Amino acid sequence: MSLTAVYTQPTIPGPITGTVQPQFEMPSGACDCHAHIFGPQSRYAYDPKRRYTPPDALITDYVRMLTVLGIDRGVLVQPSVYMTDNTALLDGLAESPIPMRGIAVVGADVTDAELERMHTLGVRGLRLNLRFDNGVGADIAPALARRIAPLGWHLQFRIMSENYASVLRMLDDLAVDIVVDHIGQVPIEDGVSGKDFQALLKLVRTGRVWVKLSAPMRMSKEELPYADVTPFVRELVATAPSQMLWATDWPHTTITNQMPNDGALADLLLDWIPDEATRRRVLVDNPAKRYGF
Repeated sequence: MSLTAVYTQPTIPGPITGTVQPQFEMPSGACDCHAHIFGPQSRYAYDPKRRYTPPDALITDYVRMLTVLGIDRGVLVQPSVYMTDNTALLDGLAESPIPMRGIAVVGADVTDAELERMHTLGVRGLRLNLRFDNGVGADIAPALARRIAPLGWHLQFRIMSENYASVLRMLDDLAVDIVVDHIGQVPIEDGVSGKDFQALLKLVRTGRVWVKLSAPMRMSKEELPYADVTPFVRELVATAPSQMLWATDWPHTTITNQMPNDGALADLLLDWIPDEATRRRVLVDNPAKRYGF
């Protein structure tokens, strides 16, 4: 821990604790590909430049939620409140009672020894959050990609949707695949024919870009079941089912919609991906390949 931990009152709510069971049985080996853990504040200090202060959301809380859903594996993603201090993430990977992988955030000064240590602990990619400050910028992407390519890692992007065209141009300079957060967070009002979503589809068609089918509430203008997001998900799945990943985005930080129950989020899969074989591919096979389970 690089900072002195001082308790600060949370500025955002925590997740719903009474997780309901999904209406369908998750296939064996199902994976939640995007979640964050926070705290305890007494152990892991938040960066002074953070946008929000979350309540504790511990690895034990997360695993308890996954158990109710019937999910066997998870992927922890470094949140912006810790910037490039990955201590909580790495400890969570080490302490988890179920198989976990991690997505870290590092600066250009990270050593090869540290990358190798992270790999041993389960890290399989690096995140570039270009919507909100997390301590790094897009300019280091090509250099980071070259360094993590031998480890079989990828870069995970959270960017403004109008920048997808620039990502397409960047692909030639990147030595690794890219994973895009949260269904791309394209403007919902533009529909599936909108230029940003069409640019995302072009990225997916390259075979080098994966998309997380997660956090529909961050796109939607509606409350659950976020029906306005369904056409986007179905189009992505139809375009590249082998490059789709699913996630809860637990504990749902800084959302402006009503806090969803994670069981209800899982049930969206029945509408998003009605075909059971394709659903298994998204829940089991794709994450096993992408994260090396």
